[in-house]
Amino acid sequence: MSATDNTHRVRLYATGSCEGFDKLRDSLASHPEVEMVGSSTDVASGAGTLAGGHLEAVLHATRSTSFPADEINAIRSHTRAPILLVASSGSAGLLEQALDADVSDVLLLPQLVENVVFAIRKSTHSGRRHASSNGGGGRHGKIVTVFSPKGGTGKTVMATNLATACAKFEGRKTLLLDLDLQFGDAAIMLGVEPEKTIYDLVVAPGELDSEKLAGYTTKHACGLSVLPAPLRPEDAELVTEAKLGRLLEVARESFDVIVVDTSPFFHGPMLATLDRTDELLLLCSLDVPTLKNLRLALQTLDLLSFPKSRVKIVLNRSNSKVGMKPNEVEGALGMKVRFEVPSDRAVPLAVNRGNPVVIAEESADVSRAIKSMAKEMFRAPKEEAASKKRRIIPAFSKA
Repeated sequence: MSATDNTHRVRLYATGSCEGFDKLRDSLASHPEVEMVGSSTDVASGAGTLAGGHLEAVLHATRSTSFPADEINAIRSHTRAPILLVASSGSAGLLEQALDADVSDVLLLPQLVENVVFAIRKSTHSGRRHASSNGGGGRHGKIVTVFSPKGGTGKTVMATNLATACAKFEGRKTLLLDLDLQFGDAAIMLGVEPEKTIYDLVVAPGELDSEKLAGYTTKHACGLSVLPAPLRPEDAELVTEAKLGRLLEVARESFDVIVVDTSPFFHGPMLATLDRTDELLLLCSLDVPTLKNLRLALQTLDLLSFPKSRVKIVLNRSNSKVGMKPNEVEGALGMKVRFEVPSDRAVPLAVNRGNPVVIAEESADVSRAIKSMAKEMFRAPKEEAASKKRRIIPAFSKA
């Protein structure tokens, strides 16, 4: 199976014209990541397709050197899909006017087709955040994503314990979503044996709502709800970006906080999760390979236009004596470490017993650090602004 066989193809409609647009449109029509639904030289001719509700992006070309407000408004009257504006020339204020008018991106030709495809895919992952917020005055849960671009950093331990702390010690209605779809271990670390997984949920017939979601989660003794990864790696392919997006929106309506454990890749499910993530915890450890990968991850987040204000660096096993200090991590990443979580032999013991360390050893330094993180997530904005300095939990006292 080729690398592109499992890639979601973006459903794209092209409209308008400018110098070089015909060539770009033809290249996109044959690109493996794009499904060209159709094209027209003017918006009116494509009205029927634009209003179909199945488009994921619109590429609109203009010959105008200034912002074509009338053309964009005409497209907006038919669809809410992201719009990318293409021009062969433009004024200095074109980009600023476009962003003010809710245009996802402006592309000045000529452009490499791969750059255009990247911009299209980025646009489909932006502007969807908090889609459920228009639905009224119910819950609007906070999505906290735990991510590391390298395995072995303690990501699942962190996610399971953070979710447990939110449920047990902060009294929040919490969902732990295991999106390490091929090899997720969250259920094992919590000592639960689920009857159903996220795979069973997404293949179940009918519309997804809060009641249906509740029927597919497994309850932990601390009150935490868990939606585990599929049991078989091959089932991961059926958890599509669209289904995951809907799942997260419904989860927001049902829970105060959704803690998402992830795999170490920027693949479709991760991008769909980032679209809706309120707080991204990037796990780091005191070793050079992890730092290198984390720097690349931060660069990728920049390209995806993910707000830096939502990123928090978590230094795991921060008291390990390996010849590197936290300030060296900060220097390498160009960001402050927000949380330090010390190493503790209680962690592997708790993992092997299937019992979160924040419950098994409540007074341990590692437990206090994670509980502090959980509390931080629910601070009022003024409190949070006043506590921007790194939160340090003391290392062990020697016995």
